[in-house]
Amino acid sequence: MPTSQDKPQGRRAAHFSSSSSDDAQARSRRTATPRSATDRQASSPSGRVAQGATAPQMSERTARATKRAAAAHKRRSQGSKKRKSANSHTSPFIALLAVIAVLAAVGVGFLVVPHLFQRNEPKQEEYPVGEQVIVTIPDGASGSQIAAILVENHVIFDEQAFYQEIQKQNADATMKSGTYQFITGATPSEVVRQLVEGPNAKEYQLKLAEGLSVKQTAAAVEEQLGIPADDFIAQAKASNYVDDYPFLSEVSDDSLEGYLFGKTYDFGGTDMTADTVIRTLLNQYVSEVSTLDFEAARTKIKDTYKIDISDYALIKLASIIEKEALTDEQRPLVASVFYNRLGRPFPGMGYVWPYLQSDATMMYVVDGEVTQADNQTDSPYSTYTNQNLPPTPICSPSVQSIQAALDPASTDYFFFYIKPDYEAFSETNEEHSQATYLYESGQYLNE
Repeated sequence: MPTSQDKPQGRRAAHFSSSSSDDAQARSRRTATPRSATDRQASSPSGRVAQGATAPQMSERTARATKRAAAAHKRRSQGSKKRKSANSHTSPFIALLAVIAVLAAVGVGFLVVPHLFQRNEPKQEEYPVGEQVIVTIPDGASGSQIAAILVENHVIFDEQAFYQEIQKQNADATMKSGTYQFITGATPSEVVRQLVEGPNAKEYQLKLAEGLSVKQTAAAVEEQLGIPADDFIAQAKASNYVDDYPFLSEVSDDSLEGYLFGKTYDFGGTDMTADTVIRTLLNQYVSEVSTLDFEAARTKIKDTYKIDISDYALIKLASIIEKEALTDEQRPLVASVFYNRLGRPFPGMGYVWPYLQSDATMMYVVDGEVTQADNQTDSPYSTYTNQNLPPTPICSPSVQSIQAALDPASTDYFFFYIKPDYEAFSETNEEHSQATYLYESGQYLNE
C-alpha cells in the first residue's frame, strides 16, 4: 500500500539545500510532511531543533510559498469574521424590512379587499335625505333591477334590507312599474308599500274612467297632462292611425270613438304628446280585447238573432251597454234587450221594430241629461227616431261591456228600467209601465 511519501505532492514540496549525509537522511525522513515539520519546529517551546541535529534550511522558493499560504489563510479568516460581523448587523435590518412589508400587506388587505366584495351601495351619510326624486320603474323590471334603480337615486341605501322587506310584505309579484315620487332615504317598508300601491307621480299620470267619449278624454288629458284638449281632438282621427291599427278601417266619421280605452296610465320617461297618449290608449284597447273572440260572437249572434253584425257594430252596442248598465250583472241582460229589439218581433206587433230607445245615445249629443224633446229630435244619435245603432260608439266601453255585447244573456226581455237602487227587466210594455210606476211612486220601497 503506498504511503504519503509516495504521493507526488509530498515529493514536490520537499526541496532542501544541505549536502551532508546526515542532513540528507533527515530530509529523507521529513519529505512527506515538510510543512508539518516546519510547524513543529516553529511551535517548539525553545524555538530550537533537537540537540545534535542540524536545523534544516528552507529554500527561498519554499519560504515564499509558505508565506503566501499563511497570508491567504489569514485573509480567509479575516473575511469570515467580517462576513459574520456584517451578518450580525444586516440580519436585524432585513428582519425589520420583512415586518414592515407584512404590515403593509395587511393594511392593503383592509383597504382593498372590502371594496372588492362590497355592494355598490351609497352610504346614507354621504347624501341628503328628505328630498323628492322622480323614479321610473320599467315594465318587467326584476327585484334586483328595481333595487339598483332605487339605490342609484338614493331612495334606499341598503339593498339587503329592501329584499328582506319584499319578502316580509310578500310583494314579489305585486310591485308595479311606472313613475314614482319618492323621498331620498325612505325606509324600505315605505318604498315597498308604495311599489305595491302603484305609481304616485301625478304629473305623469293619466286616470281615465271607463265610458268616456273622445271629448271627455281630451278634457282629462288637458287637466292631468297639460296637453291642450283642442290639440288632442285634432289628432284623434282614425286616418292618422289606421295604418298601424287596421280595425280602424271600419269606423265612421274618421272617429276614434270607442277605442280610447279607459284606464290609469303612466307616462313617466316618455315624450308626452297627443300622439303618444293616443297610441298608448289604442294599444291598451288592443291588449284588453286580445283574448275576446269576435268571430265566434258574430256567428252566435247570427244564429240566435238572425243579425249580421260587424266588429265595429259590436263596439257601438258595447258603448251603449256601458252607459245603460250600472253593474256587471246587468250588462248581459241589457245586451239581451237590445238584441231582442234588433232581431225579434216586437211584442204585440208580430214584426221587428228595431228602435233601441236608449236615452244614452242622445246624452252623447247634449252631454248631459236628456228630455223627451231631446229624444224626439232628428239627430242621427236619437235611437227613438232612428232605427238600429247610432253612427259611432258613444264612449269607450269597458271590457265587461264588450264581453256582454259578444255574449248576451238569453232572455225574452224587451224593456229595462235601471236606477242606482232599482232595476226591472220586462217582456211587455205593460210590465215595463208597471215597473216604472212602482219606482216613480216610491211603492217599490214597500215591496
